[in-house]
Amino acid sequence: MFWPIFVLMSGVKLLFVPAYHSTDFEVHRNWLAITHSLPICKWYFEDTSEWTLDYPPFFAYFEYVLSQIAKWFDPEMLKVENLNYASEATVLFQRLSVIVTDLIYALGVKMCLKPLNLNHKHEKTIVAALLLANAGLIFVDHIHFQYNGFLFGVLLLSIGFMLREQFLMSALLFCILLNLKHIFIYIAPAYGAYLLKFYCWQRKQLFVNLLKLLVIAFATVAVSFGPFLDQIPQVLSRLFPFKRGLTHAYWAPNFWALYNFADKTGSIVYKVNRNESSFTGGLVQEYDHNVLPTIRPLATFIITAVFMVPCVLKLLFGSLNNKGMDFIRAVVLCSTTSFMFGWHVHEKAILMTLIPLSLLATKNINDCKSTIFLGAIGYYSLFPLLFRPELLLVKVSYYLAYMLLSWICLKHIHRTLHLNIVEILYIFGLSSLLVYEHCVQYLIGFDKKLPFLPLLMTSVYCALGVLYFFCQYYVRFLLNTEIVHRSSKHKHKTK
Repeated sequence: MFWPIFVLMSGVKLLFVPAYHSTDFEVHRNWLAITHSLPICKWYFEDTSEWTLDYPPFFAYFEYVLSQIAKWFDPEMLKVENLNYASEATVLFQRLSVIVTDLIYALGVKMCLKPLNLNHKHEKTIVAALLLANAGLIFVDHIHFQYNGFLFGVLLLSIGFMLREQFLMSALLFCILLNLKHIFIYIAPAYGAYLLKFYCWQRKQLFVNLLKLLVIAFATVAVSFGPFLDQIPQVLSRLFPFKRGLTHAYWAPNFWALYNFADKTGSIVYKVNRNESSFTGGLVQEYDHNVLPTIRPLATFIITAVFMVPCVLKLLFGSLNNKGMDFIRAVVLCSTTSFMFGWHVHEKAILMTLIPLSLLATKNINDCKSTIFLGAIGYYSLFPLLFRPELLLVKVSYYLAYMLLSWICLKHIHRTLHLNIVEILYIFGLSSLLVYEHCVQYLIGFDKKLPFLPLLMTSVYCALGVLYFFCQYYVRFLLNTEIVHRSSKHKHKTK
């Protein structure tokens, strides 16, 4: 059933070709033009558009390869000066490029299925469906417009090789991934700790195997950054633009959303407003807090590192019930830690937690519940990306269908799948956010007086749920609980 699901989902994605697309569509069109029209020495200096190239070199090479095909669709899209160019042929090409490169994602999913040691073909089908029909990727890639499916495909290929104990291949793919999009460095501690323990220490060739890993890392970086050796400061300034501020224009639902909300509330209560600029202004730039201490990049780095330490120590020195599954859990925790406390986190980064977590949904009842609970929050938190009125029915319908099918399929596998009453009430509370945003605010006139309020409510409410998941999942990982409940009707007999 794997490939029929992939073909079916490719057909669904084709339906979104003429749909609304965000400014990210122009971002990637501009990168096509830059890599196709300019010599490589100018790629990271070009600034005709405000959407300058700010991904690592491997992604720039990826755009260059795509541009060689794009010229057969419409060569005008490959002119740097053609800002906001979006002919029908351009839209068709860019949409198709996302759909076609999703093949890497499909291969990554398939690579992970066998080493997960799923007990029955139904479980493989369910995991495949959860990942291939992922609501977040539909929203972010095929409507909003990005290439996350391709990137997560490389991640899943790397995880698949890790589960098969093909450590060098896993390390190579992860190094390639880091040079495609450096945000995946968030999960590097999980990779480093796991490779150190199971590839270096346990194989009793610490220095030899460590040297092999270092050679892979340095060789990958050399291939990636070699052509830009004389402009490394410029490239790094593009990759790490710390002047963008603590939070994005729409706050990701993390700890800093709660922090901003507390500061905003405090400034109202104490009538403090030292800054004319505000986190609720909708602009991407640095702001100072009014009541609470202003957070700087170094502080977020330190906090993130501190919260990752227990997870890394657990991988290195703790007992693991199932080392492969616990590696995935460590990836989930490292990504969630960075999501919660990182600098200028985008809401889309929640997918870095949700996609690896989905691999475990049929293996363990607790992971299953976490997948359902965080999925309900995480996918809903992406709704503000699809803000056009005509997309309301599309996003709500797909969200509900995906969550309902996930529940039914996973209920088929596990004996019980009951969230506690607080979790259930919390999930149903998401509907009140939708009602306020699309109905109540217009009835009471707040759409003009407080235009940022729906975003603030969504971000803060979802942040509470993500924080709850993070604390619960972290404690469970450290306590090493491994509870597997299966319905008796799924205890398959062998003849």
